[in-house]
This record gives sequence, structure tokens and C-alpha cells, in this order.
Amino acid sequence: MGPTVQNAFFDNYTPVSDIAMMALCFVMYALVLTSYVTRTRSYRIFMVVLGSLVLAGMTNVSYNMLLKTGDVAYAGAVYAGRITYHAILYFVFVMFSVYIGEVTGLDKPRKRAILLTAAILAGVMTALEITFALTGHGFRFTKAGVTARGINLFMIGYLLFIIMQAVLLVRVRHLLYKRVMNGFFASVGISLVIMILQQIFKQSSFTTVTFLFPVVAMFYLMHSNPFNAATGTVDSRAMQEMVRYMHTHRKSFVFLSLYLPEFEAEGKKLPDEIQATVRRFATGFFRGAVLFQVRNGHLILMVPKTRNPDYEHRIQNILSAFRKQYAHFRYSYKIVIGESMEEISEKNEYVSLIRNIHRDIPDDSVHRVSPDDIRRFNRSEYILQELTDIYTKKNLNDPRVRAYCQPVFNIQTGRFDTAEALMRLELEETGLVYPDQFIPMAEAHGYIHVLTEIILHKTCQEIRKMSEEGFDISRISVNVSVLELKEDDFCGDITRVIDNNHINGERIAIELTESRSEADFMVMKEKIEELRGRGIKFYLDDFGTGYSNMERIMELPFDIIKFDRSLVIASGADERSEKIVENLANMFKDMDYSVLYEGVEDDKDEKRCREMAASYLQGYKYSRPAPIEKLRNFLPKAG
Repeated sequence: MGPTVQNAFFDNYTPVSDIAMMALCFVMYALVLTSYVTRTRSYRIFMVVLGSLVLAGMTNVSYNMLLKTGDVAYAGAVYAGRITYHAILYFVFVMFSVYIGEVTGLDKPRKRAILLTAAILAGVMTALEITFALTGHGFRFTKAGVTARGINLFMIGYLLFIIMQAVLLVRVRHLLYKRVMNGFFASVGISLVIMILQQIFKQSSFTTVTFLFPVVAMFYLMHSNPFNAATGTVDSRAMQEMVRYMHTHRKSFVFLSLYLPEFEAEGKKLPDEIQATVRRFATGFFRGAVLFQVRNGHLILMVPKTRNPDYEHRIQNILSAFRKQYAHFRYSYKIVIGESMEEISEKNEYVSLIRNIHRDIPDDSVHRVSPDDIRRFNRSEYILQELTDIYTKKNLNDPRVRAYCQPVFNIQTGRFDTAEALMRLELEETGLVYPDQFIPMAEAHGYIHVLTEIILHKTCQEIRKMSEEGFDISRISVNVSVLELKEDDFCGDITRVIDNNHINGERIAIELTESRSEADFMVMKEKIEELRGRGIKFYLDDFGTGYSNMERIMELPFDIIKFDRSLVIASGADERSEKIVENLANMFKDMDYSVLYEGVEDDKDEKRCREMAASYLQGYKYSRPAPIEKLRNFLPKAG
């Protein structure tokens, strides 16, 4: 053993803080792995930082243990360990800077500039540490056999990096949610305070720990995606990432989707007994399966095939167990089962695929995904893509939106002088698309009002043309979704389209269906009253289907009540049903409403409706919906 030295600094260092820091890093590593967080580039940077801090802690403990021996023979190892320790911490600072650029979504040139600046600063500070150690201006062993700190270069580098990152956070503050930015600032501020206090009290034990606080902020703010303790589920973000990971690594999986419609509404919660059942199902039937909660009432179990080669047998087991639970709970359900598919994995659209299937399958059924499901889904996605483009362009003459029309027979005049405008889409890849296939999509995505403006514009154009050609057209009705009435400028948009086509408001009618919502009712009443002042008439559409609140109907200033085809059918079933429908129609007639029967298909229907206070008749007996240009075939010439 060589000569010994007196260590003026080791007495103020304890390895406990570094060991605790490393333990916390391992805990975070384990939590991240088991919480199924999104494995993005920022996640990978975070994991590199965790590993670097563990390495820094081990290096710090090692070189301080050598220093504690007081043996000059270890001087070279101590120098190397100290410089390596600081170099690792500078690298962590670089990763912090890169992380900020990544999570804020900066473009590549700016991210490269941040990386280059931080790397140059880290390289310069490390080079200075080496130079100062060689020239005796930094940490060193003196001739007197003691250690001396010299110029504290690391503290200078630490402050420079803190300043750089504070400036960077301020520069990107408009790209960060305020609370997230405050969390980062708080963690950096606490680290700086502890570092300063450590210098004041001549301590050296907490340097590495100060780097842990920003890491905890990163973990909590950006990468925590914990299990729902009540159900054992994780959220849909993690599912998106798991699909991406499995697709990237060419791993196949099976998915089982359980949809409980009763719990779909916002704020609905699965009952405790259901949650307990879900907990058992999450882990009881497959190895390595993960359960995701997409919505309140929608759960998806993803099962890796490699760990479950007998997955078909296990699927039968879980279905059998589910049926036993269903016999107890009796909640309506829809189960969809499928296997990973290249085209769906590539677009990461399993949730959309499953929801698309939900629309077509009945309650209390189990459905296996088929090639036909994929074809229908791809068709729906294509239609949605076209709807999005129509909405974005807002071209009132968009050729993809076709105006169709069905003539309406006026009993009083004995002529076809009104009609209903109907919408179709004509798309390159699908041909003609009917309303039941695209209207729900348009409503769900907020595109419906633009479609209404387009069909109204094309209807107004045709009314003007037919009038100029001498045809006697009283009005054409256009269907409007109740959702549109919530648009701030709904009335302005409607009147603007009518005025721009230079026709009178009396030539247009708007068809609305009844709403159950009190708020919708008040909005509907307000908008009807405003537009009726412009001469526009209003039809109550689909009377007789499902819910009907007579008190509300009487409060709304409708002009015409449209009796649904179901009432026409019911009136022909027996004398009692006919009497009920007839009394309803007479009641409306006595209150100065006109009654329009739709769905009239033959002479018997027509005769019966005429005897039940009909004012207007519409249906296949007269014409199927046809391009609006063909309405001329039914209209009389004026005079």
C-alpha cells in the first residue's frame, strides 16, 4: 500500500443518498414497465436518463470509496472516477434538454440545435475538468498528502445547464400545458435549492439526488399511465402504443372486446360487482394479457399469441365464464373477437373497427371479425375521409353531394306541387351512398351542417331554374339535424343560402325530428320562430316513431306533421288502429296543422290516408327518390 492522504471531503459524503436514488430509479423502471406507458421517443429518452442516473450513482459511490482508503496509489482511479461521474451527469443534462425538445414537438432543425448546444456545453465542461485535473487547478492530491477541491468546475457547469434549460422552457412555454411547465420548473427549482444548500453546508452527498427530481416530474407528468385499481385496466393511449409495439416487432395477438351499452354514457360507472368481475377476467384466463378501458362501458382484452398458443380453448373458457356472469347480472352486451391484421395494425384502428362492427350486430351477441367486416370498415373509413374533405372545402357546389327528391301530392290542389329534398353521396370508389350510411358519421364528426348548406343550396338552385322554366313549384323541404340548431349562426347560414339564390323563403321548408332534450327543445323553438319570420315553413318529421311528447309538439310552431310509414302500416292492421291514427290526424287538423302521410305504397294506403284527414301524400306509389332534376316530370306548368 502506498502513502496515505488526508481527505477533507469524504467526511461530508455518505453513500446512502446515492443508494436510495438508485433504488428509486429501479422502482420507477419497474413501474413504467408494468404500467404500459406509451413507448415513444420521449419514453426512450426517459429510460436512458434513468439508466444514466444509476450509472452515475454507482460511479460516485465507487470513487468515493476509493478516496476513503486514503491510498495515493488509487489517485488515478479517483481522478478518472470523479471526471466520469461528472461527465455522466453532464450527459443527463443533455438528455434533459433533448427531452424538452421532444415532448414539445419541436421540428428537427430546432431539436438538432438544442442537442448540439447541450452537447458542446457538456463536452467543454468535461474537457475543462480533465485539463484542470492535469494542471492542478481542480480537484487534486496535494504534496502535503491531502485532497483539495480547487475551482469547482462542476458547480459552474451545473448552473450553466440550469440556466440553459430554464431559458429553453421559457422559449417553448407556448407549446406546453401550463401545469406541466410549472411542474418542470418546480422540480428544477427544488434541485437548484438543494444543490446550493449542499455547497453552503460543505456537503457532497446529494448531487446525484438533485437530478432525480426532474426525472420524477417527467415520470409523473408525462409517463404515468397507471392501472385502474378498481378494474385492473389501463386506458386507450396505452392500447394504441401496445398495438404499435406489437406491429413493429411483428408480434400477433388476439383481442376480445366487451361493450356494455348501459354504461356508455359520460359519468356512468361500472357497479362494484361488475368491477370485481372485470378484475378476475383481466388476468384469470390468458397469460400476458392486458385489459384496456376504451370508454366507460367498453373494455378490450389484448392477448399475445406467443404466450397463449391454445388461445382458442381459452377464448371458449372465458366466454363460458362470461355467460355464467351474464345469467347473474343481465346487462346487455356486445362481444367482438378477432385477431391482429396487418392493414388494421398499420393504421392502429382496432377501436374504430370494433365500433363500426357494434353498429351492425344485435345486443347480447358474440361476433367474430370476418373479411366482410374489414371491407365494410374500409368502406366506412373511405366515406368518412370524403366527408372530411367535403367539410374542409365547404364548396356549396361539391359534385359529391347529390340532391335527390321525392314528389309530394297535394290533396287540396290535386297536383304534385311540393317535394322533399333528399341527400346522397356519389363517391369515386363506392358509387352512390345512402343517408343511413353517412348521416350518422357526419353528425358524430360535426360535418352535418355543411352538408345541409350544400343540399339547401342545390335545392334553391333547382327551384329557381324550374320557376324560370314555368313550372309551378310551391316549396321543397330539406331535412335538418337537431344538432345543427346548436350552431351559433344556423339561422344566418340558412337565410344566406336562400338569399344568395334569389328565391323567396316561402319556397323552402325545413323538416325536424323531435328531441327529448329540454335544452334542444328550447333551442329548436327559438330557431323555428326566427326562421318562420322569413316565410320558411316547418315540418315535424317521423311522428309516430318512438318517443312523442304532445305537449312539446303543441308548443312548437310547426306547419305540417309528417306521419311516419309505421302509422300508415298500423292503420291498415285493424279497425281499432285505424281509428287511433284517424283521431290523431283529426286532432292536428282541428288545430290548424296539415297532416302529411309518408310511405304510401299502393291504392289501399292512399284511400285509407285520404279518409284519415290527409292533406299531403308521399311514397313509392307516386315515385321513388330520384335526382332532383326529374321533379319536372311531376310538376304542372304555371297557369
